[in-house]
Amino acid sequence: MLVGRYWIWAAASAAAMISAQERRLPRIDVEHYVVEGEINPGTQSLKANVSVRFVPLEENTTTVAFELNNALSLSRVADLEGRQIPASRSHSDFTVRVIFPEPLAKGKPATLLFSYEGRLQGNEESPVQGIRFAAIKPHYSFLMYPARWFPVNEYTADRFTAELKITVPSGFRVIASGLESKDAASDGRMTWLFSFNQASFPGTLAVVEGEPARISSAGVTTFLYFRGESREMAAAYGEETGKVMVHSTGLFGLAPQANLTVVETEDGAPNGYSAPGLILLSSKAIGKQVNSRLLVNQIARQWWGNLTAPASRNHLWIMNGMARYAELMWVEATAGPGALEAEMRDTDVEALTIDNPPVIQTVRLEDYSPEYWAVTGAKGAAVLHMLRAITGEEPFRKMLKEIPEQFAWKAVNTDDFRKAAEAAAGRDLRFFFIQWIESSGAPEFKLEYTVFRTAKGFRVMGKISQDLDTFRMPLEMKIETEGNPEFKQTEVVGTSSEFIVETFGKPKSVLLDPNNRVLRFSNPMRIAVAIRRGEMFAEISEFIEALKEYQKALDVNRNSSLAHYRVAEVFFLQRNYQSAANEFRESLNGDLEPKWIEVWAHLNLGKIFDITGQRDRATNEYNLAIRTKDNTQGAQEEAAKYLKQPYERAAVQN
Repeated sequence: MLVGRYWIWAAASAAAMISAQERRLPRIDVEHYVVEGEINPGTQSLKANVSVRFVPLEENTTTVAFELNNALSLSRVADLEGRQIPASRSHSDFTVRVIFPEPLAKGKPATLLFSYEGRLQGNEESPVQGIRFAAIKPHYSFLMYPARWFPVNEYTADRFTAELKITVPSGFRVIASGLESKDAASDGRMTWLFSFNQASFPGTLAVVEGEPARISSAGVTTFLYFRGESREMAAAYGEETGKVMVHSTGLFGLAPQANLTVVETEDGAPNGYSAPGLILLSSKAIGKQVNSRLLVNQIARQWWGNLTAPASRNHLWIMNGMARYAELMWVEATAGPGALEAEMRDTDVEALTIDNPPVIQTVRLEDYSPEYWAVTGAKGAAVLHMLRAITGEEPFRKMLKEIPEQFAWKAVNTDDFRKAAEAAAGRDLRFFFIQWIESSGAPEFKLEYTVFRTAKGFRVMGKISQDLDTFRMPLEMKIETEGNPEFKQTEVVGTSSEFIVETFGKPKSVLLDPNNRVLRFSNPMRIAVAIRRGEMFAEISEFIEALKEYQKALDVNRNSSLAHYRVAEVFFLQRNYQSAANEFRESLNGDLEPKWIEVWAHLNLGKIFDITGQRDRATNEYNLAIRTKDNTQGAQEEAAKYLKQPYERAAVQN
């Protein structure tokens, strides 16, 4: 995944490319596909003829563009009369540009016929670097909509209906969205037909062998096509899917499809992907324990992404934010409000790692990048959590059901979402959406106050300051008194807002936003955000940039064990063992937050001593690790392993 300097270049390039395309090419609306394809697992190849019916949205349309996977060789583009139409490929942006001999009339449907073929083994160039959206293997295959295995217009935004006619060898079955039928050929092959007549994204399919595990749970039947070791997890996933579907229906209303099919893909594919009635999970994501959070996220997308979808990529926060917040509401329902609060802190940290662009400018972000998920997923969820606090519980839950119902099989944008929230809450919320969706940045509050005695009790007079000039937000205050605490609400407007609150008991302290409802900076949050940014750089071996971010955390709090630990990890990876040992020691002398740092700092010190030929000191550190009794990420097994046999570092790769 991409972060840092490379992302800045990539985002700028993507934005320039998109704006250039918007200048050159008139917009169209694709209405319907007819895909006739043949998948050959033996040769790992796809051959397809695709009919695309579309409507020009502008006058004098002479050129249109579709995205198509670079691994597919385009042999012909023709009109309905069979006349060949000139077309050119641009591999840099995966596009096919079609030039018409005469302008197309605005609003009048037109049809293009594409013929192409190619091999999709899974190691071809992907539209998103490092993520495998398509692979045809000898015993299974998957072709996801993001793979652009058929000509795509306005990815994630242009909804369509579709008919798929996919031929596979005998013994294989095709799984896709829509009404299913099949037709046997004389040569033993089978053609599977799917018809999806609602405007959505029915552009994902899988090819499987064998029969599914059919699991009924909570009145929901789930069909699961898992392979190998994952098969033993099918029953557990089926049970959990039923529970999640019932929970999601309670949140979002009647499900678009009553039952779901869940198919295993492979490592390297997205952890999860949701198409109408179909969920794909990677082998790694399935794991040895049910990944409930992933299931909730993908099932929520049956409503948010399939039933309704964003009007453009600038409104993707609605879908990704809602899917992420569905996870958090599941945590709340199954583990309680305290667990939700802890999860929201992690979500807020991720949301604050990216200051720009504003949420409404998601088109500037590279698909599936960490920045994309931080803005659309994490910040989207944080916005929903704040909106829930402002509207109140009942209006918020009412909105969650009304939007999918109102915009079923249609596109939704941020204004639509705002109006639905206002209707549910019975109040104007433009200030909220301007602040959190159209603007960037987050406040950091400073509080000054004085307490006065009055005839009826006490009066607190004070001022709340922050740096965002256009900021407006209702803010809760908790006044600790000699009696019961009192809660008041004040409106924070601009950089300085004065308040007066009356209390019966004598105030001892005043706390702003005691339930952490508002996405905001504080010293602890700045530390957490800097560490998370450093981790993002370290993940792509940008160690100098990572160290700069960790240093920012240490500048705020020299006692941060996590910051020292992350610095030590970087030095360890660079084989600077003296500096690594120093920082692991500093992490043990710090605040020991989180608690797992103690066991893993001792473990890593043991590894350093083994590497440097100090076995006695190494075994002492491993024993100290065992004495913590902390088994985070298998720490106890790791310590026991190296007590028996010294740790050896991996050989340097030339």
